[in-house]
Amino acid sequence: MISLYMPGRSWCHRLPAWLKLTGLAVVSMAVFPIKDIPVLSAVLVLVLGLYASLGTRGLGELRALRPMALMLAMIFALHAITGDIWEGIVSVERLAALVLLANLVTITTRMDDMLQAVMRLFAPLGWFGFSPRKPALAVTLVLRFAPVLLGVYSSLREAYQARTGKRGSWRLMGPFMLQSLAMADNVAEALTARGSADGLADNNPGALPARTIT
Repeated sequence: MISLYMPGRSWCHRLPAWLKLTGLAVVSMAVFPIKDIPVLSAVLVLVLGLYASLGTRGLGELRALRPMALMLAMIFALHAITGDIWEGIVSVERLAALVLLANLVTITTRMDDMLQAVMRLFAPLGWFGFSPRKPALAVTLVLRFAPVLLGVYSSLREAYQARTGKRGSWRLMGPFMLQSLAMADNVAEALTARGSADGLADNNPGALPARTIT
C-alpha cells in the first residue's frame, strides 16, 4: 500500500494530530458558506503557502490535486453552461482549497497519531461496553486512503489518455472499482493478520504504525 505520510520535522509535523484534525473541521465549516471570490482566493493562496513552508517536497505534494483536475473542470464548465461563471469559480476554489488542506493533514500526520486522535471522539462508546477502536480505525482509514483512491484514478486516466488521446471516460469506472476493491482486500488482510482493531494494545490505543499497512 502506498504510504501517504511524508516524513519530516516541519512545524506542521510537530502539531498534535487532534489539533490538525480540529483545525481542518473548523476551516471546512467556515469556508463552505463563503461565496466571495477574493476571500476564497486568499484562502487558496494561504493553503499553497502552507505547502511552500514545507519546502520542495511540500510543493511536490500539490500533485494531489491532479486527479481532481477533470472534475474541477467539469464543475466549472457546468456552471459556465448555465450562465453562472462566478459560481463556478467559487466552487472550484473552495473545493481545491479544502482538498489541499485535507491532504496537508494527511501527509504530515502519522497514521497511529491520527488513529489515537480519532479514538478520543469515540471514547464515550466505552461507557456502553463498545470498543472505540473499530469506528476510529474506520474513520482513520477513510481519511488516510481517500487521496490514495484519487491517485489510482489519476493513474488510470493518464494511461487512458496515453492510449486514446482522450482525457477521460466513464469506462475508467470499471477498472477503478476493481483496483479499489483489490486495495480494500489487501488492507483487510493486513489488518486481520495483525489482529484488526482488537489487536491494538490497550495501553497504547493509537499503536498502529503506518508501516504496518503494506
